Amino acid sequence: MKTISISNDIVPIAEFKAGISKWFKSLQKAGHPLIITQNGKPAGVLLSPGDYDELVYKKAFLDSVGRGISDAESGNVYSTKELKAALTERRRM
Repeated sequence: MKTISISNDIVPIAEFKAGISKWFKSLQKAGHPLIITQNGKPAGVLLSPGDYDELVYKKAFLDSVGRGISDAESGNVYSTKELKAALTERRRM
């Protein structure tokens, strides 16, 4: 995902609504997320589907790493022998 350009990628909601097609085309062309404001404050962010998918994937990956670190710190781990036995048992099912 590209960085946001303050001068080009922040738009009031009224301007967004008036030219929604233009903003979607701009999103696809430039690849920048679009910040939509309401009463001068950020109200929403418009992302391309690819950028959204990338964020969701990265979050899932980081959550998984966090769970692994937490398990390791709490001693919730398997030895190689225990892991092989558990995997062998799952394959039989």
